[in-house]
Amino acid sequence: MELTAEKLAQLSQLPTGNIADNNNHSPRQGVMHSSIKPIDPASRMLGRAVTARCYPGDNLALHQAMYAAEAGDVLVLDCHGYTEAGHFGDIMALACKIRGIAGVVIDGSCRDSQDIKALGLPVFVKAFNPSGTVKKSLGEVNVPVICGGVRVNPGDIIAGDCDGVVVVPREHEDEVFSRAAAKFEKEAYIVEQLKAGMSTLEVYGFDKLIDSLRKI
Repeated sequence: MELTAEKLAQLSQLPTGNIADNNNHSPRQGVMHSSIKPIDPASRMLGRAVTARCYPGDNLALHQAMYAAEAGDVLVLDCHGYTEAGHFGDIMALACKIRGIAGVVIDGSCRDSQDIKALGLPVFVKAFNPSGTVKKSLGEVNVPVICGGVRVNPGDIIAGDCDGVVVVPREHEDEVFSRAAAKFEKEAYIVEQLKAGMSTLEVYGFDKLIDSLRKI
């Protein structure tokens, strides 16, 4: 799938829940651990993964990944869940913003969260920590990583919103997004039914399910 501007606009309206519900080829539906959340709950992102495996407490690999990425990509940074140093800060966020990077996911911690929020760059992170990092270890860029408990390959699609982050394998993306779009449209119809006075019991057929369970 080519992520043209038009396609991005179409796919970006899909909630992560709709995507996850149809991402059945991935363990746990490709949903990263619930601890990884956006700095700004209003954030939304969608783009292809540029990955980096980083040494905990060392952010040199993050700088490597920033300049391996192209506009529209999402950085997925495996810091092994280490949260006792701020791997990513406002200067790095500004550099990403200038390069047109669509978002950043860090299985670790960042700092300068208020300044990053003001920049408007979607950053999803496990924790915040003001402590500094070292720059001593080269990372591995564009290799398979584990981020938030989910395997991420370079080029996979990363979707994020206030609920969390979902990883869609590149080889299944067309099927996943086609089904997610169909569910989105179905739910829009359900909203209209509810506004017209129907109950969720009627819309989903739960009234009949409840009756059948009562007879058991």
